[in-house]
Amino acid sequence: MASRNFYIQLIFRVLFIALTALVFAFALVKTWYFTLAFSICFFVAQVYSLINFINSTNRKIAYFFDAIRNEDFTLRFPEKVSIKSFKELNQSLNRVNGLIQEVHLQLQIREQYYQEILKQASIGIMTFNEKGHILFSNPTLEKLLNYTPLNHIKQLTQVDENLYETFKSFRPFERKLFQLTNEREQVQLALKSTPITLDGKSLLLVVVQDINEELDEKETESWVRLIRVLTHEIMNTITPIASISDSIIKYYKNNGEIVSSKELDESQIKNTLKGLEVIKEQGGNLMDFVQSYRSLLNVPEPNQTIVKGKNLLEKIDVLMSTRLGEEQSTFYVTCQPEELEFFIDEKQITQVLINLCKNALQSIKEIEGGQVHMVAGIQNDGVKYIEIKDNGPGIPTDLIDEIFVPFFTTKNEGTGIGLSLSRQVMQLHGGSLKVRSIPNKETIFRLTFA
Repeated sequence: MASRNFYIQLIFRVLFIALTALVFAFALVKTWYFTLAFSICFFVAQVYSLINFINSTNRKIAYFFDAIRNEDFTLRFPEKVSIKSFKELNQSLNRVNGLIQEVHLQLQIREQYYQEILKQASIGIMTFNEKGHILFSNPTLEKLLNYTPLNHIKQLTQVDENLYETFKSFRPFERKLFQLTNEREQVQLALKSTPITLDGKSLLLVVVQDINEELDEKETESWVRLIRVLTHEIMNTITPIASISDSIIKYYKNNGEIVSSKELDESQIKNTLKGLEVIKEQGGNLMDFVQSYRSLLNVPEPNQTIVKGKNLLEKIDVLMSTRLGEEQSTFYVTCQPEELEFFIDEKQITQVLINLCKNALQSIKEIEGGQVHMVAGIQNDGVKYIEIKDNGPGIPTDLIDEIFVPFFTTKNEGTGIGLSLSRQVMQLHGGSLKVRSIPNKETIFRLTFA
């Protein structure tokens, strides 16, 4: 609220303007030209002084916002003034200025904190705009690419021409793998992009990670699993052969000497024949096992053509319906949209789907109201997929990581290479085969196509 002093000054200024106007009118009537000129000048000066006096508050606020915009927090307004309202206004502006300065300092500290985190991160981080200008790249990225400083993605051509093309064609939420070869080594990079908006500008944030170490760990883990399964299968076959061979040798050797045919009785000869038959059978099983291994290593390159999804699923539906027989289980398919098409090797993918559907039907064989549902569709990101769902007992958590290991099986029959072959076929198609299982609720095998 304005003080009395402010009102008094305002009243006096208005009275002086009114008095000057009267003098101007009197001089105009009396034709006193000198007085007339003087009164005009004095009148203009008084009006300008009044406007300046009233607008002093607006100028203070304007100066204040200009200073804030320029991040100048040194501006201080005098608090020792005679007009109380101006004093209160100046105190409020100074107090707001102090608060904004404190918030600004806190934001700077937080920004430095986040910058330090990004600098120390073990993964490479880069942000660039639509024109390719790099706004930020952390030291880890520059170390991975062995190039510094990074100002524009065109500089990546000096690292690898294909790497520049990869970044240039990046789309939001896209994932890519890139093998970078330099003078020192080969580096396998995993790239992932995320769109962000900063100050109204669209930017692309790309995370770059060296996955060589992870790949080496996975490779070692896969070899350990494979060797464990191979050892188990081979030992199961070799052990009875060694045991029976040892028993037969005892029939024909005694204290290191060969027993004559006259000392052999009919039961020993019969046991020998039975033992040889078992050895032959086990040897045949071992040969089949090796043949399965060879087939796993010799999956042909897919001969891909355009295949209508609806026709593919209907074919599987017919094949699986013949397997249901008298069982109470149900099998049905859904293709959405109906005009969905896949670029695949029809024979290979058909075999994969048959194998997965057969496994699903076997899992619900003893389940009342068992169902298998095969669905084909398109994800939100445009990726095509086929899912095989069943409501069987599911896959135990401790075995779900083992089911794709060659020759691993929980069934009494089969070689245990069906899922391994299926995953390999999907990899040759540039896609993937993944599983998700909730015991006693549902199991879903998902085929995604690039």
